Amino acid sequence: MRTAGCDSRSCDPEIEEAVLSYLDRHPYAADTLYGIADWWLPQQRYVTAQARIEVVLQQLVEQGVLQLKRLPNGAALYALDKEHHPQPLPLPDD
Repeated sequence: MRTAGCDSRSCDPEIEEAVLSYLDRHPYAADTLYGIADWWLPQQRYVTAQARIEVVLQQLVEQGVLQLKRLPNGAALYALDKEHHPQPLPLPDD
């Protein structure tokens, strides 16, 4: 599993690993902080406070791993930065 690496700020490698692991399996995924906390991380068998997740998401945006877009209601939408993953992984056949 790739990681973007943590800087000296309040880094949380477990959350970073869970977010990036989810995105490895779902490269087209995009969600808000609340969606990531409620849907992505529980699928990773990881339950944590949203404040910790938000710190990691902000770091990943600053590192260019994730993109941040603001929705009309002001909520942040996070997705994999296509420059770091220009060709999405093929989806499994159902």
